[in-house]
Amino acid sequence: MSNTPYEKARDLIDQANSEDPNMVTDSDNKEWPKELLYSHHMSDMLERFAPETDEAMKLAIRAQHIQRWKSPRSNYPMDRKGYHQWRTALYTFHADTLAALMAQAGYTQDSLDRIKLAVGKKELKKNPDTQLVENIAALVFIEHYMLEFAGKHPEYDETKWIDIIRKTWRKMSEPAQQFALSGSIKLPEPLIPLIQKALSND
Repeated sequence: MSNTPYEKARDLIDQANSEDPNMVTDSDNKEWPKELLYSHHMSDMLERFAPETDEAMKLAIRAQHIQRWKSPRSNYPMDRKGYHQWRTALYTFHADTLAALMAQAGYTQDSLDRIKLAVGKKELKKNPDTQLVENIAALVFIEHYMLEFAGKHPEYDETKWIDIIRKTWRKMSEPAQQFALSGSIKLPEPLIPLIQKALSND
């Protein structure tokens, strides 16, 4: 049974993400609702990268993609402007959804304002909380999703991939970059030569 505000909020996040109709299979061949698995990857990576993180930010990390399927890309024009409109609306949706669940669990307005900044991706590179969310998201993408993403985009040439890797890399803080290169995460083996090439010229 959930007793503390943290436990209540964490369980509410998991319940919300359990509603994802999109199912995926993990490395152990277990089926998960897509965003529930993603949230667990995020929490796992945070424990590896920054285990001393406080409870509010643990919840922010876990809820970074909360109920993402409810705001699909197809709701916006399929051009660059539409993409940016979708991303901006998505960040706000995630932040507001998490804030509502944390309020339900008993968190104060100060905590809600703080996580809304971080999950809303505000003040990247200036706000340590926002940077932490970005660090964990990038590390999880590299370890768990980059290879899958590559498989979905066979039309991308080497130049495009180098650009994607560099953009991901530049969003991360130096400690997160060092963590990625230290053997602390599993790099997608088929893409390692491309990653090395991208970073050697960055």
